[in-house]
Amino acid sequence: MAVRWLQADITTLDVDAIVNAANSSLLGGGGVDGAIHQAAGAELVHACRLLGGCETGDAKRTPGFALTARWVIHTVGPVWVGGAGGEPELLASCYRRSIEQADEVGARSVAFPAISTGVYGYPAEAAAEVAVATLTGLDRLDLDLVLVAFDRRTAAVYERLLA
Repeated sequence: MAVRWLQADITTLDVDAIVNAANSSLLGGGGVDGAIHQAAGAELVHACRLLGGCETGDAKRTPGFALTARWVIHTVGPVWVGGAGGEPELLASCYRRSIEQADEVGARSVAFPAISTGVYGYPAEAAAEVAVATLTGLDRLDLDLVLVAFDRRTAAVYERLLA
């Protein structure tokens, strides 16, 4: 298994699945969630409506519709409340559950945004540490996992952690 990083727009990547840092309704929002919904097209919100929402730390999937990726895996990260509310465990669960969803559809390449680091307020460095520890801790040789940074600051954190 390879875990790598790149700075890019996740909606443009040629991977089997992209992960959406969604809100619990799964019906779209701001940041990467809004960008994925816009790029995938109107069919995505309809497909998400049929899923009935998602709990924090869990993940559900839909087709990618107009995206290059065949699948969108929607996961709901924790809102940062200082670290004492189980945030690291919930965030790690987002990554594990996303991999389980990818497995169910046979995806071998999966791109992840920096889950919970936008409006949910999770500090970028701490979130990246959870992401890298969780994904590199998987005993999987058949997956290509990409941590996607939208900005240079997050890219620098991934670069340092994966060096």
